[in-house]
Amino acid sequence: MKIKRLSLRARIFVAMILLVLLASILIAAVTIYQYNEEAKDYHRERLERKEKAIKRSIDFVIRETTYEVKTEKIPLIFKDEIFDIDAIHNLQVNLYDLEGQLLVSSKRTIERDSTETCLSAEVLNTLSNTIEHRHIVKNEVNGQTFQSSYTYITDEKFKNLAILNLPYLENDDFLNRELKEFLFRLGLAYMVMIFVAIFFAYLISKYITRSLKTISDKMNEIRLEKQNKKIVIESSSEEIEALVKSYNSMIDELEDSAVKLATSEREQAWREMAKQVAHEIKNPLTPMRLSVQSFQRKFNPEDENIHQKVEEYSNTLIQQIDTMSSIASAFSNFAKMPAQKSEKLNVVNIVKLALDIFNEDYITFDAKEDEVIAKFDRTQLIRVVTNLVKNSIQAMPDDAENPMILVRVYSEAENVKITVEDNGSGISEDNEDKVFEPKFTTKTSGMGLGLAMVKNIVETYNGSITFTSEIGKGTTFTVSFPKE
Repeated sequence: MKIKRLSLRARIFVAMILLVLLASILIAAVTIYQYNEEAKDYHRERLERKEKAIKRSIDFVIRETTYEVKTEKIPLIFKDEIFDIDAIHNLQVNLYDLEGQLLVSSKRTIERDSTETCLSAEVLNTLSNTIEHRHIVKNEVNGQTFQSSYTYITDEKFKNLAILNLPYLENDDFLNRELKEFLFRLGLAYMVMIFVAIFFAYLISKYITRSLKTISDKMNEIRLEKQNKKIVIESSSEEIEALVKSYNSMIDELEDSAVKLATSEREQAWREMAKQVAHEIKNPLTPMRLSVQSFQRKFNPEDENIHQKVEEYSNTLIQQIDTMSSIASAFSNFAKMPAQKSEKLNVVNIVKLALDIFNEDYITFDAKEDEVIAKFDRTQLIRVVTNLVKNSIQAMPDDAENPMILVRVYSEAENVKITVEDNGSGISEDNEDKVFEPKFTTKTSGMGLGLAMVKNIVETYNGSITFTSEIGKGTTFTVSFPKE
């Protein structure tokens, strides 16, 4: 199953909405990333500030102590002061000797983890081998992130006394609340923006495609047989103006081509008609010539049968002259366009009148109503009926057992219907497309103008003629035209 392609208007509309959605998602992602980076910078800088402040407090204690300043005396020097430093800076303080053994801690607990009482060799090596003599370790415990900084504290002569360890908990509750509040406000703002975008997308897509819709409607109305209107758009983009100019130029070229084509077709049709007329006229001229030549050779005034021969000769000429006269009349009738004369008449009576000229007893007439009033030309309607009935008579095989021609008249909504049905030979599929063409005929005589003339008359009065046929069973012609 093929999915129907979206229209240009729908694609513009969807594209604008997707653009707003993608922009909101991108801004939200950038915001979250920015908050995370700011949180990392905040914790790093806060730990650095805490470390510097605590080191200043430790230096002050070392300067004011009465104990000898050396590593072994650290537990005595900071016996009570370490708790004061913890309380002031709100951060746990651990002091280790240079070998990594815990000397003193502000953590108030009876039992300590073995990892807290002794530093790992990795921490000691990293701390001693870095230029800054500072090391940060990150780890997670129960879903919480901790940073532990390790650095040296020195005496007044800058001799390393101990290792300072500050365990720092990254508390992101405040930042997370700010992030949630910001994303909530951003979401509300983008909800409003989406509704605004939908409104503007509708207007913009409608504005952009309006000119294209006009061009599309005009292109759908293009017909070769009528005069097509050009497009006039007051304000549009350069691309639309170029498209309109191309369309208008195409209309001019189409009209020129239509005129040339119509002229060519008319000339070709009349040439073909002239050939057909010449051919039909030649047919009776040949026997006339032969008759005259024969009469010249065999003429004998003293022949006792001279009067009989002259009469036969005259009858032959008169018959051929009548044939040429009928050819001229048929050509004249076809060439004469039916006048646009409309008069109110009872179609039932006119059809009856047209059938009166036929003597065939197998022609029957059926009218569902006594009166069907329509506007038509009396003479042209008689022409239509007589030509259709003649065509049906000529379609009857010579050996037909029960020939039948049924003519019906009835009204259907605002139209009048006339049908002529026969049980003649029928029309083959190969000839169905040629039935209404001038000079087409399957009979041995005639010019094939009857049905072409009928079609010409009916279409002049905004009507139509159709047929159904089956070989060996017959044909039904249906004429339909409006009552008014």
